[in-house]
Amino acid sequence: MNQLRNKCAIVGIGETDYLVNSGRSPLGLALQAIQLAIEDAGLAVDQIDGIVKSSIDASASDQIIAANLGLKNVTYTSEVTGLGGAACATIGQAAMAVASGLANYVVVYRAFTPFDFMEGAKHNQTTLWARQGGAGDFLRPFGWSAMIDGFAMHCQRHMHEYGTTTRQLGAIAVAARKYAAANPKSIRKTPITLEDHENSKVITWPLRELDCLISANDGACAFIVTSAERAKDLKQRPAKIMAAAQSLGANPMATWEMSAFKPVITDSEAQVVAPKLYRMAGLGPQDIDVAQVYDCFTYTQLVLLEDYGFCKKGEGGAFVEDGGIELGGELPVNTHGGHLGEAYIHGFTHITEGVKQMRGTSTSQVDGAETTLIASAVPGPTSALILGR
Repeated sequence: MNQLRNKCAIVGIGETDYLVNSGRSPLGLALQAIQLAIEDAGLAVDQIDGIVKSSIDASASDQIIAANLGLKNVTYTSEVTGLGGAACATIGQAAMAVASGLANYVVVYRAFTPFDFMEGAKHNQTTLWARQGGAGDFLRPFGWSAMIDGFAMHCQRHMHEYGTTTRQLGAIAVAARKYAAANPKSIRKTPITLEDHENSKVITWPLRELDCLISANDGACAFIVTSAERAKDLKQRPAKIMAAAQSLGANPMATWEMSAFKPVITDSEAQVVAPKLYRMAGLGPQDIDVAQVYDCFTYTQLVLLEDYGFCKKGEGGAFVEDGGIELGGELPVNTHGGHLGEAYIHGFTHITEGVKQMRGTSTSQVDGAETTLIASAVPGPTSALILGR
């Protein structure tokens, strides 16, 4: 189970500015982030020989990226689907390529604009899953039309089973905004209070406006993955890849939207990923110093904290309520502001922040942090990483 442990590292990170409805193209965003990651690693462009991308939309293809960069010898390419659950899997695939000798320096990227993900993409997974996965027959005709509807149902069940409250969800939003206020790249920099959260507009009960991700931004993130041995000679302190894992879960559905029909909807696919991840790293939840956890909605973060073992099932609300996820708390979480405060790039900003924490360069640095867990989205196909200093 430890074949990948410490064999590879993330040695370069690149991120664009995060803007709202800027009109930028996915290709331009991807190229900018990739070039910044290459420079950050101290490499030459022609040293890149592998490309891994995450795509559920019209993001720039690996062939177009290679052509624009002038790459002559790309020996490995891969595309990971799975919506927000794919981010950590891209790093895992890059590490597998490097560890197996298929490539030496792999660039991983995700470029995102609302146009390419939403209204402008007529044949991406957003529409295909409605036609092929059952949502078009069993959800859409009955008014179940938005992403938030499914998460709200999961959250309501969690409240029914465990007594979780909206004020506990609010504690997650408040913490995210504190971190975002310290991060110059954040879109939502204004701090909020629990009262602000409770007074915000209900979108789909029990989730309010301040429980929701930033949905109209654009931007891109990129990373360079290479062997731990090569990393020693490069520009930046490497973030060691201690473990990587992914899964469709124990009860894979035709689409993530249909997850409301699972036998137990308060359990996520992270419960399948977590044991494998910890075994590979040789660690447990108690050994994680800081976490970067997918937070398209506050409830998503809460259930992931439970399913990665940071607290018992049903105790996520109590875990976050008293500042446990804030800087100085038991487990600082989403120290960049996450999707609730910084920007929404389908979990790739969480990887960026994880690397920064291992370098010691975060805007909300956790003193002495040696490990970080990064968790991609649930419900649906998911993945996770543990990085080490």
